[in-house]
Parts: sequence; structure tokens; C-alpha cells
Amino acid sequence: MASLAEVRREEPEEEVSPMDPVARPEELRLLEALLFASAEPIDQATLAKRMPDGVDVKAALAQLQAEYAPRGVNLVRVANKWTFRTAGDLSWLMTRESTETRKLSRAAIEVLAIVAYHQPVTRAEIEEIRGVVTSKGTIDVLLETGWIRPRGRRKTPGRPLTFGTTDAFLSQFSLEALGDLPGLEELKGTGLLDSRLPTGFSVPSPSDDATLREDEEPLEPGDTLELLLAPAVEPEAEEPKADAETTDEVGTAEVEATAQAEVEADVASDADAAEPDAGEPEDRADHAGDDADTEDKGE
Repeated sequence: MASLAEVRREEPEEEVSPMDPVARPEELRLLEALLFASAEPIDQATLAKRMPDGVDVKAALAQLQAEYAPRGVNLVRVANKWTFRTAGDLSWLMTRESTETRKLSRAAIEVLAIVAYHQPVTRAEIEEIRGVVTSKGTIDVLLETGWIRPRGRRKTPGRPLTFGTTDAFLSQFSLEALGDLPGLEELKGTGLLDSRLPTGFSVPSPSDDATLREDEEPLEPGDTLELLLAPAVEPEAEEPKADAETTDEVGTAEVEATAQAEVEADVASDADAAEPDAGEPEDRADHAGDDADTEDKGE
């Protein structure tokens, strides 16, 4: 009985031979070489000049395109030119992530410093400390970076938002806690503050306590970051219209009152003008008596 090894030897081995180059048209190999070697897409006329006479370049390109369709590299036509590109479903392999460094504006740095040292602080309080109006875009930039966050709402008319720093702020500036922020003497030593400061000037001591204070209320469910970054809707926009309507009504009433007064004045003037007419017969009678006396005296 033949052994298993002998049986295996008797079985013919399948030979894997490379693809016969004769079976594939030569023009396809030429097109591949030209397109792969070119750094830019090539138009059909340029390819035709490099092909042997009698080659249908258009048909050869269509055949080559169909051949590469299921592969990782596809033959595509861009602006009437041909080139090899990575398959669209594999574009994620070519994605490269990079970190772009963006510098904060001076206004954003000032607002960030005020929030860090004075938190919880409202926008109105930030403007009072800076002495200028703070644009909404400046706060939006800091909210998008994740360095500040809305803490709650101040228990004052209008219930403005209060802002504070986040853990991302501490991580960005390599701080273990807000208490590690430089104080007055450190700021003077680094030259960030003028040595001739006004009397009573002090730098507040920031706190990491996330608990809302007595003058703060918790945020409402609708106070999401998306809504905070959206343009604020001014409810007072309709008030001028109402005021205009009220003004129109008052103006109309004044015009009607003026017209009524003018009518009454006209009536009164007519009445005054009519009174002398009533006394005319008496005046005429008096004049007639005077004339009669004159005639008597003449006689």
C-alpha cells in the first residue's frame, strides 16, 4: 500500500503562471505606463501621439477604465483629461489630521482673563471691567474653544448668564487649579502690570468651586450651547411698531381735536360777526334822528 506521501507525489501540482502578456493588448500597457508616470492628467490627443498607428485610443481608455474599476486605483476623466486616482471609497486612507494653531485676539484674551479671575461674571460685568462693549463674537470664540462655559443665571432683572472657566482651560495653560493663576506680585514681577498702580488696586483670588452662589440660579433645560451661540432674538423688536401705532393714534386724536377747535373758533367768529348786524337798525335809526335834527336846525 502506497504511503500518503507517495500518493501526494503522484498528484500533479498546479502551476501558477503569470498572466501571459500576449493575451493583453499592448496599447493598454502603454497607456498604463504613460498615465502612471505623468504627474498631471493627460488629454486624449497627447496619448494618441505616443500610441502606435491604428490604435483606437478612445476604446483602449474605456477598456482600461473598466479594468481598473474594481481596484484600489481607478482611471478617471477630469476636465477632459485622464489620470489615475485613489478609489473614492478608500479616500479615508489618505486623510491626514493636523492641528491648526489660532491666535486669540486681544479682546478675547482680556475677556478670558476677566472670566478666569472674576468668575462667575456676566457680560455686563465684563464690559464694566474692560470699559468697552464686548461683542458677542468674542464670547462665542471662547465658548467654541471650550475654555469658558455658562454657569447659571444671575438673580437680577433680565437674568443674565454667568460665565466661568472649564477643565479644558486648566489643561491648556497647565494649571492644577485656578489658585495657581499668578497673583498681584507675580504679575508685577513679570512686567505685566505697571508698578505705579492706583491705591487700592488688587487682583481677585479665583475659586474652583462649581457650586452656584446665592445670587445665581441654575441654567434652564433650553440653555444649550447651540442656542447660546445662535444670534440672540431681540423681543423688543416689535415694541417700536406698537409705539408707532400709539403715536399715530395720539397724532390722529390731536389732529381731530385741532380740527374741532378750529370749527368751534369759526363758529364763534361767525357769531361775533353776526352781532353787529343785529344792531344795525338801531344805529340807522339814531343816524336818521340826527339827520332830522339837522334839517330842523336848518329851517
